[in-house]
Amino acid sequence: MKRLIALVATAALVLGAQVAAQQGQIIEKIIVKVNGEIFTQTQLEERQIEALRAENQNVADAQALQTDAGLRDALARVTPIVIVDAVEELLILQRARDLGVTFTDESFNQGLENLKKDNNLTDEQFKTALAQQGMTLDDIRRNFERQYMMQAVQELEIRPRLQVTDEEMRQYYIAHPEEFTEPETVMLREIFVAVPTETRGGEEVVSAGVQEEALKKITAARDRALAGEDFGKVAQELSESTTKDNGGLIGAVNVAELAPGMRERIDGIKTGEISEPIRTTRGYQILKVESRSEAKPRPFAQVREQILRQFQIQRVDAEMGRYIEGLRAQAQIEWKDERFQQMYDKALAARAAGGASGQAR
Repeated sequence: MKRLIALVATAALVLGAQVAAQQGQIIEKIIVKVNGEIFTQTQLEERQIEALRAENQNVADAQALQTDAGLRDALARVTPIVIVDAVEELLILQRARDLGVTFTDESFNQGLENLKKDNNLTDEQFKTALAQQGMTLDDIRRNFERQYMMQAVQELEIRPRLQVTDEEMRQYYIAHPEEFTEPETVMLREIFVAVPTETRGGEEVVSAGVQEEALKKITAARDRALAGEDFGKVAQELSESTTKDNGGLIGAVNVAELAPGMRERIDGIKTGEISEPIRTTRGYQILKVESRSEAKPRPFAQVREQILRQFQIQRVDAEMGRYIEGLRAQAQIEWKDERFQQMYDKALAARAAGGASGQAR
């Protein structure tokens, strides 16, 4: 049984697990009650560790929060945010339950499979990763459930409030044409001939004779294609690039993403034409422009849903903030430790000031 650990100066924030013996039972310290639901010291420590690990802080366990002086400054910074988030999560989770939202075993198992798939982990690798992070499946489930319930409230209660008119979306479409324009592309084929280097006196050099032979070979390939031979077949026969198996096909290239020098060369080649030999860092290359697709705007009807999602993403945080303020105003929040209440109030005031400042700009 652990004894109560007195907190030292606020700047130090040595927040270890605190328990007391009372009538033969171990009673855990309660930080706050939200509509009768408790948030405990142990839960606080878990959240602190999560927050610090998210910043790549090395936190072995809750005991390190008490003993590692190097964690104290970071702990002082993250704890007020952790407490605010914890209270808000309780409010949202309570609302989710009121709405009848439940997190099922099926949802948990699907979430696990998605997590392993996204990280390319086998079952054994996943178990190893959990152990390395000091986490259990119960920890993962609690995190999944929190996110699932909060997302459900957002979908049920927040998104329906995000009213976006067609006129707003059309004005955005008109003002940001670059976001909805299909780029200019060019379909290219190539034939490439390498110019091998050799080492002399510790330096990479190119033999003039080797370079001349490579230039003759690429020129001969170009002459054959200009004379009417199929470019793809010549590429399969002579090219030394990995594209030779596909007849030298590079594919569609976004012109705007090309290096300036290459873009200038491409701009000078009409559809169906073949470039002069181009000296690259590795050898000689000729290019054929198979086709071109000019830049053109996508119709509003095609991008309407995309614009709607952008507006929703921009507005969901502000709307969620107002929604939580409403839940908080109706909630019974009972603090059991004045120091944590002060952190909470200060963090809320800082958030409000930041929001007002952002709106003023």
